[in-house]
Amino acid sequence: MSHDQYQSIILNLQECVQACNHCYDACLQEDDVKMMRQCIRLDRECADICALLAQALSRGTPFAGELASVCAKICEACGMECKKHQHVHCQRCAEACFKCAEACKQLTG
Repeated sequence: MSHDQYQSIILNLQECVQACNHCYDACLQEDDVKMMRQCIRLDRECADICALLAQALSRGTPFAGELASVCAKICEACGMECKKHQHVHCQRCAEACFKCAEACKQLTG
């Protein structure tokens, strides 16, 4: 697959990076930051792997399936953690993570 064929997945990855970065920052502003620790941690992990995969896909990586598999796993973990919190930023992040995980699974098939 050429990088042009990855465009919709790259867009999903970029949206997930933005949602995770926003959630990360917003969680740090919450009153009980300690309670948000796992959410913050997974936001960072997810944003990093999504950014890496987007860059790798744009270069036409031969490791697309392997990287996408790891990315889907991390996106699902982040989505599940964010889903536990009622904050709007967490709920939006969860949606973006689950959408991105599904897009990544298309590459692992």
